[in-house]
Amino acid sequence: MIGYAVIVEQADDGGYGAWSPDLPGCVGLGDTIEQCLADMKEAIGLYVDVLRERGDDVPQPRTIQAVTVPAA
Repeated sequence: MIGYAVIVEQADDGGYGAWSPDLPGCVGLGDTIEQCLADMKEAIGLYVDVLRERGDDVPQPRTIQAVTVPAA
């Protein structure tokens, strides 16, 4: 099973958005982080399915680690 790094950001309206640096244009949204991640999981599945249906290559994850770095 392939796993992709996902970035979750809080929107100005209080909701959440997620995206993956390895899957351009693939996003998830939700009112909570849990909903956002569930939506993103579904979006990744659909994204990969469409790539396969088109005969395109499914990108391998390039992101090895993601960390939060505090500002100085």
